[in-house]
Amino acid sequence: MHVVVVGGGIAGLAAALQLFRDNHQVTVVESAAEVGGKLRVSDVDGIAVDEGAEQLLQRVPDGVALVRAAGLGDDLVTPARSGAGLVVRGSLQSLPARTVMGVPGSLASVRDVLRPSELARAAMDSVMPPRSENDDVSVAEFVGRRLGRGVVDRLVEPVLGGVYAGRPELLSAQATLPPQLTAARGSLMRAVRRMSADTKVAGPVVAGVHGGLGRLPAAVVRASGAKVVARRTVRRLEQTPAGWRVVHGPTTDEQAIDCDAVVVAVPAAPAARLLADVAPMASAALGTIDYASMAIITTVWRDVDVPPGTGYLVPSVERRAVKAATFTSAKWGLETGGRQVVRCSVGRYGEVTELQRDDDELVELAVAELSDRLGFRGRPVASRLSRWGGGLPQYAVGHVDLVRRVHAAVAEVPGLAVCGAAYEGVGVPACIRSGQKAAAVVTSASSR
Repeated sequence: MHVVVVGGGIAGLAAALQLFRDNHQVTVVESAAEVGGKLRVSDVDGIAVDEGAEQLLQRVPDGVALVRAAGLGDDLVTPARSGAGLVVRGSLQSLPARTVMGVPGSLASVRDVLRPSELARAAMDSVMPPRSENDDVSVAEFVGRRLGRGVVDRLVEPVLGGVYAGRPELLSAQATLPPQLTAARGSLMRAVRRMSADTKVAGPVVAGVHGGLGRLPAAVVRASGAKVVARRTVRRLEQTPAGWRVVHGPTTDEQAIDCDAVVVAVPAAPAARLLADVAPMASAALGTIDYASMAIITTVWRDVDVPPGTGYLVPSVERRAVKAATFTSAKWGLETGGRQVVRCSVGRYGEVTELQRDDDELVELAVAELSDRLGFRGRPVASRLSRWGGGLPQYAVGHVDLVRRVHAAVAEVPGLAVCGAAYEGVGVPACIRSGQKAAAVVTSASSR
């Protein structure tokens, strides 16, 4: 077959490579100047630093496997240090060990994080009756009703803020928490302890790529042999007697690609637009998915030291603009000539005021955070601002059911599949797996 992949993010590229392996011809149509989506690397003061995602969970094998398949296996690296920090009422402490998405496994591990009244409330987890319903609820309700608001605000929210830039009051428990946790009817802390005992991870939890994870998209394109059509936005999809026509470009320069199948690998809103005529039920569902925006400020410093660990998280109750900081050069052991590279992230769902600041003001927010929190003095020798407008899909309550409906509706249309961060996970390995599943869908349909 000839398959067109609409969207050159990592999900679409993973689909392209899988289709190539299945002996199909692939064309990737991308609206931006380059493929990669939120995987992008550029130099800051001569140091290659990722602008978006920088690591892969090793226990989810799809990411590391794609790195190897793309020919970058020898460039896989693991962190030079471990452990993260957490801001607790203005002071920097260690993030409690053996938590799952911020849910602790014991009261002892969070004694320095929670107030006595919050600890007493969390202790009720061991004596409360088990829940009886299986309906999806928000993370705040699911965790809070057993462990209390203190655990939600001080531990769960900063972790979710780092992964989804979302709010626990709005995010789906079923879609964002591990199934072993949401399946627990009784004590959540007991469930976390069971998960910790069952999870045997040899070596570091995460991995990166030497020179930046942003190198991966171009390597996947090379391995896939896909033809890339860049700077062209797909305007519509048309079914034809022989398959599909993909129309792209401005109205003054429309061009079309005829093909046998299409993989739609773009965010929810453009996917809804493209599917409106060919899969209206899927389009309607996708149109309800909202997104959060964020920005990453990368700073390079001389003559400063960073604390132990890989960085720290800042709960929203601390009322700080910066929600997380990563000690990038120390974490990955970068050769920097004595400089320290620190990335700060800003932006939570529903918070738009901070992101409306101009570039210089956002850099100043990061400088102020590092000066106040870590005692940095002077000015960074270089900085870079990466804005990710509408970058992270919000998995609202009912998201798992919504995704089932989308896939069911798309499955009714021959030669069509969807993939990306809007469906079953926002992490890089989850997006890769989503793309590979989409490739399998169109390949399977062709063989029938």
